[in-house]
Amino acid sequence: MARPCAVDLFCGAGGLSYGLKSAGIDVAAGIDSDPACKHPFESNVKARFVEMDAKDLTPEFVESLFAPGSPRILAGCAPCQPFSCYNPSGRGGNKRDLLSRFGDLAERVLPDVVAMENVPGLAKYPVFEKFVGALRRAGYGYDYRTVNCAKYGIPQTRRRLVLLASRRGPIRLQGGKRGRRATVWDAIRHTEPIRAGESSGTDRLHKASALSAKNLERIRKSRPGGSWRDWDEGLRTPCHRRDAGKTFGSIYGRMEWHKPGPTITTQFYGFGTGRFGHPEQHRAISLREGALLQTFPKNYSFVADYERVSIHPVARLIGNAVPVELGRAIGRSIVRHLELPAAAGGQAAAAAGDGSTVRHPELPAGQRTLFPASGSRAGA
Repeated sequence: MARPCAVDLFCGAGGLSYGLKSAGIDVAAGIDSDPACKHPFESNVKARFVEMDAKDLTPEFVESLFAPGSPRILAGCAPCQPFSCYNPSGRGGNKRDLLSRFGDLAERVLPDVVAMENVPGLAKYPVFEKFVGALRRAGYGYDYRTVNCAKYGIPQTRRRLVLLASRRGPIRLQGGKRGRRATVWDAIRHTEPIRAGESSGTDRLHKASALSAKNLERIRKSRPGGSWRDWDEGLRTPCHRRDAGKTFGSIYGRMEWHKPGPTITTQFYGFGTGRFGHPEQHRAISLREGALLQTFPKNYSFVADYERVSIHPVARLIGNAVPVELGRAIGRSIVRHLELPAAAGGQAAAAAGDGSTVRHPELPAGQRTLFPASGSRAGA
C-alpha cells in the first residue's frame, strides 16, 4: 500500500500535521488564512503551506494537493472559539461556517478518511450535526468521542472531541495509555531558570512575560495547586471580592509538578489568566514551556531567526494548536485502519445495515459509531 497522504485544513502551526507525519502519514499541504502559520508549518512539517481562507477553497484545488495513488486523508481543526467553554460570550460566531465548509469539501472531494478535532462543546451545536450529515450522505462510517488528553501522553487536563470517518469501513480512535499520566514535571523540568520578563540566552522561545510589582508579590505568596484565596486580603483584586469572581479559583494559580497542567489556551503566558504560574519560579510559564506542554518537540521553531519573538502572537499559535501527541494518536489510528483488509471492514459495515448505529461496549453514552451499508462505500 502506498503511504497515506494528508491535507490539513486550518493547519495552524502544524501540531496535527506533525503528529500525523510522525505516525507514518505523508503531509502534502497545510492550509490556513493566517500568514503567521507559514514559518512553523513549513520549517517543521516540511510540507507546502497554502495561505487561503477555507471559504475560498474549491474541491478541485484540494484534490490537486494529494499525491496520486495514495490513500487520501482530509484533516483539520476548524477554529473552535465559538464552541469553547472558555468563550461563554460565543464571540467568533462567523467562524462556525468554517466547519460547514469542511463538511462540504469532504462531501465533494471524497477522501478515504476524514479526521476532525475540536472542543467537546461542538457536539451540542447544529453545525456539528450538519457536518456529520454531510459525511453520512457521502457514504462515510464515522466515530466521534470526547477524549482525555492526559491518556495520550499530553500533560494537560485538556478534553477534546475527535471524529474519524472512513469510506473503507469501521474506524475509531485507538485507546489511550494506561497507568501513569504525563505531568508538568515530565514536560518542563529541564528548562533553564529565568525570571519574569526575561528570555533564555540559548532559546529565544523560552521567554516569560513581565509581572507588575503587585503580581510579583502575589505569585510569591502562591503555592502550587493553591489559589488567590491563600493571599492576604490586601493582595486580592476587586473582582475576587465580588460574588462572580469568587468562583474562579484557578486564576492567578501555580501549576503542580506531579500533576497534568491545565488546558493550554492562547493566554497561557499570563499569570492572571488561569493556572499558568510556574510551579516554583516566580513567573508565568514561558512560550517554550507552553509549547512543551502541548507536546511540541523542544526545538520546534515558531518564529524565523530574523524575526522578533513577540509573546502574544506566538502564544496564539501554540494555544490554538492540536497537541502533537493527539495528532500522533489520530495518525496511528488511521494507519492501522488503512492496513486492515478491506473485506473485514465491508463485513462489519454490512452487518450494521444501512444507517445503523453500532455501539461499542466501551463507548460512553452519547458517543457513537455509524457504519453505512456496504453498498454505499467506495468500491463496494
